Amino acid sequence: MALFKKKTKQEKESCGCGCNAVHVDGGENAENTAERVKVLGSGCAKCNQLEAAVKEAMIELGLDPTVEHVTDFTQIAAYGVMTTPALVIDSKVVSAGKVLKKDEAVKFLQKLL
Repeated sequence: MALFKKKTKQEKESCGCGCNAVHVDGGENAENTAERVKVLGSGCAKCNQLEAAVKEAMIELGLDPTVEHVTDFTQIAAYGVMTTPALVIDSKVVSAGKVLKKDEAVKFLQKLL
């Protein structure tokens, strides 16, 4: 059955964004920022402020300002976050319980370059 078909090595490593590039450990491709940068929070004013600051920082760094905003508390808890808003870069929580300023976000985002 197609559901249980084994994936080839290329299928396992290829990018899900449709660019046909092969990425290792989350990728080196700055165009894939939506998968690499996430804001965790319920959608409150503070969460939205963090998202805006992160997007401004990404624009300043010349990155695609696409950020995934995770509002599902089950997914947020899976990151071990108990206080929101939180910023996740490359599946690692880099800030929690604080609204970062643009300059602070730039420091965290520079590793995406």
